[in-house]
Amino acid sequence: MKKIPLRKCVATGEQLPKKELIRVVRNKEGEVFVDPTGKMNGRGAYLKRSLEAIEIAQKKGVLKRALEVDIPDSVYEELKSYAQ
Repeated sequence: MKKIPLRKCVATGEQLPKKELIRVVRNKEGEVFVDPTGKMNGRGAYLKRSLEAIEIAQKKGVLKRALEVDIPDSVYEELKSYAQ
């Protein structure tokens, strides 16, 4: 039996299978990207694939804290498109 990789959502704190989460990455230059493949280089943070989790992350600034960089609004807009 193969083990399913679990990751923690930074907004809700839930442990979920990696496939149910969206990864956001900060590279060495400090640029922030949504990583649909889950394989980009850089510091990553995971968010639950729901509008509620994304809105919590935006209000509380949890992505900013996790990635240690300011998050542009365009990243949140891209996340919302993945959540639907």
